[in-house]
Amino acid sequence: MIVTTAAFGLHQLTLIASVNEHSSPKLVEANWLLAGNAWHSSKSIPKLKKYYNLVDQDFTFIDKDSLSEIDPAQALLLETIKQLDEYFKGDRQAFDLPLDLSLGTEFQQRVWRALQDINHGETISYATLAKNVGSPKGYRAVANANGKNPFSIIIPCHRVIASDGKLGGYTGGLDKKEYLLALEGVSCKT
Repeated sequence: MIVTTAAFGLHQLTLIASVNEHSSPKLVEANWLLAGNAWHSSKSIPKLKKYYNLVDQDFTFIDKDSLSEIDPAQALLLETIKQLDEYFKGDRQAFDLPLDLSLGTEFQQRVWRALQDINHGETISYATLAKNVGSPKGYRAVANANGKNPFSIIIPCHRVIASDGKLGGYTGGLDKKEYLLALEGVSCKT
């Protein structure tokens, strides 16, 4: 696994790409890095280690300024940073990156795919998302799947709000959810 971090304004993301000699690299994580934490503090590192049967030396941190276009996994991280930068500048509304969703359950993967159908600048409720994934009474399960989304921003779980128009929850913090929605021209009740 190749790991880097990238800052976008005041916010920083941990980005992890798979390294596999038998297939093309995929993005494994794009998640918020809490202030004062290092990449290895990411909540998903233990899950990734277990899922991919890894030990500490199988994660290689490379500063974003030292990433190389020549290495496929590093090139993927550079492309991820480029697309995120375009998003934050208002030049991109959707992402085109290879994602490894396999860490999620079948239900979580269904939710994460449905999240990608929510257009930039639009929001839907958890209840609507539950209907969209064929589980009309499963709004709590949908909210839980949102919270386990390993691809913040790229899979736009920030576009799901409470039925009453309030923000609801967000793993990265409500300040970030509000920031992302404002960036997309959406205002919500607080």
